[in-house]
Amino acid sequence: MTLHKNDDIAAGCLPAEQLAANFADVAPPLSAHAAVVEAHRCYYCYDAPCVNACPTSIDIPGFIRKIGNGNLVGAARDILSANPLGGMCARACPTEILCEGACVFNHQDSMPVAIGALQRHATDHQMAHEAASGKPLFTRAADTGRHVAVVGAGPAGLACAHTLALSGHRVTIFDAHDKPGGLNEYGIAAYKTVDDFAQREVQWLLSIGGIELHARHQLGRDIALTQLREQFDAVFLGIGLGGINALQADGETFAGVLNAVDFIAQLRQSDDLSTLPVGQHVVVIGGGNTAIDAAVQSVKLGARQVTMVYRRGAAQMSATWAERDFARKQGVVLREWARPLRVVGMPHAGSGDVHASAVQFETTRVDAEGRLEGTGETFRIKADVVLKAIGQTLVSDGIDAQLLTLDGARIAVDADGATSLPGVWAGGDCTNHQALDLTVQAVQDGKLAAHAIIRQFARIVAKAV
Repeated sequence: MTLHKNDDIAAGCLPAEQLAANFADVAPPLSAHAAVVEAHRCYYCYDAPCVNACPTSIDIPGFIRKIGNGNLVGAARDILSANPLGGMCARACPTEILCEGACVFNHQDSMPVAIGALQRHATDHQMAHEAASGKPLFTRAADTGRHVAVVGAGPAGLACAHTLALSGHRVTIFDAHDKPGGLNEYGIAAYKTVDDFAQREVQWLLSIGGIELHARHQLGRDIALTQLREQFDAVFLGIGLGGINALQADGETFAGVLNAVDFIAQLRQSDDLSTLPVGQHVVVIGGGNTAIDAAVQSVKLGARQVTMVYRRGAAQMSATWAERDFARKQGVVLREWARPLRVVGMPHAGSGDVHASAVQFETTRVDAEGRLEGTGETFRIKADVVLKAIGQTLVSDGIDAQLLTLDGARIAVDADGATSLPGVWAGGDCTNHQALDLTVQAVQDGKLAAHAIIRQFARIVAKAV
């Protein structure tokens, strides 16, 4: 669903120069000198807490020491060996609750080492070096004759494919979209990943060889799991969460009400932001990073008033404190303890459509048993655009029912990503892993599943000898 222009929703609200400035890199790269200075701040802790806080367990003190010594290739090897999407994770990871949040400097009332910026410095250097025909960091092993199907070209699928290819296994990736990258290409705010970085990183990853990509192939529509199991030696499912939770409030179908993920995807794929419509008064419902990205980008497009409303308090939001502070500084108004009752509509002259004009909320509180309840007090916020960001769900088309958790919400896997179906592994947001749904966690899931598949192939060879 897309926004249609009217008196309240218009494109080109800001001059092109202002739009370009608004969507410039939110965290510009470190200079070579600044990177060395920052690297020398690190204590290179033994049993470093930053490593334990990283889902992919990158040797952070090791790569920072190498940056300090001028060994950027060695630093990039440390990073990308553990996390083949280390460049995007350096841009998109909530480092304030992961590596930098665990830095010992936090206990000394000092700024933590800028681990994310240093990681970006090393990986950007390596990608630019290889793009200029420099020596590749990794070389694919001799072909094993094994062939794995990977469904989904998001972080989990790409990490799985790269790890398998390194070991000499051939991989065919099937993805429903026009472009690979998943969340990195379609779901992250544009100001976090500029200059088409998501596609450049995918091309670097595929350059290892042995990986074939089939776009516009959706599980359950164009390909069947049964077919993949017959044609390939193993299957990995990294399909993410393609469905959207409903508000379950009256007026949800009015014009001007759309999913925040669709809004972000449309913005990310736009070649000219001056043609992208934005409302004057935008209400974003939700408390996660998607809500933050949608709200901030609405401001940057030129919306006059953007309000983000969450049913509980800030402490319960999945968006981190850093993301919330950033949103406030950009001009987003955060309203806590309120839930939507209905979208108020108004007939639009000429089209006959009913268009959103406001959202009516009820204030909330927690009762003695910790349950959320309404107080009966209501209020309205003017809105010509309403963006829903209240969570995503698994689209289980093409997935055997036996693979799902009891509630059908996710694919059930063990610690290695193995499903209940022999020869089928899964990872990332679509699974019931116990960690946060983060890009870096999806990378780790894909990597672990690939190692499990590699071990499985080795066992088969050992039995045959």
